[in-house]
Amino acid sequence: MNDQENTVQPLSERLKESLSLTLDHFYPLAGRLATSKQEIPPHYSVYIDTDNSPDAKFIHATMNLTVSDILSPVDVPLVVQSFFDHDRAINYDRNTLSLLSIQLTEYDPVLNLPFTHHNQFISRYETPPLGERFFHLSSESNGECQTNRISSLQSVSALIWRCITTMRHLLYDQETSCRMSINNRTRIELSLPEGYFGNSTQTVRGIAKAGELLEQGLGWATWRLREVVANHNDKAVREWVEKWMKTPLINCLRTNLE
Repeated sequence: MNDQENTVQPLSERLKESLSLTLDHFYPLAGRLATSKQEIPPHYSVYIDTDNSPDAKFIHATMNLTVSDILSPVDVPLVVQSFFDHDRAINYDRNTLSLLSIQLTEYDPVLNLPFTHHNQFISRYETPPLGERFFHLSSESNGECQTNRISSLQSVSALIWRCITTMRHLLYDQETSCRMSINNRTRIELSLPEGYFGNSTQTVRGIAKAGELLEQGLGWATWRLREVVANHNDKAVREWVEKWMKTPLINCLRTNLE
């Protein structure tokens, strides 16, 4: 056993012990999704089964790679997908897979510790065969708008929005939009119950004419997105819930995100 193995193996054991202690507090993550069906009256319910489950998963993997092998190529290497045990999985797969999977990937000279969960419910979103790339953001959007309240996520979303609109060759007055997922937890005036497990999320949508979006700078597009995020408050959340209770619907990712 070399010096690196002497260092990594005890770390791996401590991580597993830490995960075990954490799951004492967040025990639903050690379960799986299960579905209950009732014929009369027709009724389906999805719940977390902690008794009949594969438990949380911990993987220790090693690869003959360096950081340079991953960061140097123009496109993100396909091997990066193997860092995530549940890559391409969806929520429906949770009937057989664990809710939480953590993989410790060892490569020179670092350790990578991603965790995976499913963010789509019943259908797999298959992207076109496009390359993936790493890139870095600057403070351009905040500088254009003379503010420091624009997040990196809003800047990235605005950049992609403008790029896609350019490629679509839309008419000047044609409406285009960018939809983003948003967390409701901090926007509800009466906080969620202490026992509420999971995330309460919705989507918000920035709207602009195609021509105006492309004429203006990145900062302008980013500010449009920041405005819809800032306006998503307790009243907006409750109005959406009331509407959903009248006409319940499960949206697929491909139709809900643009």
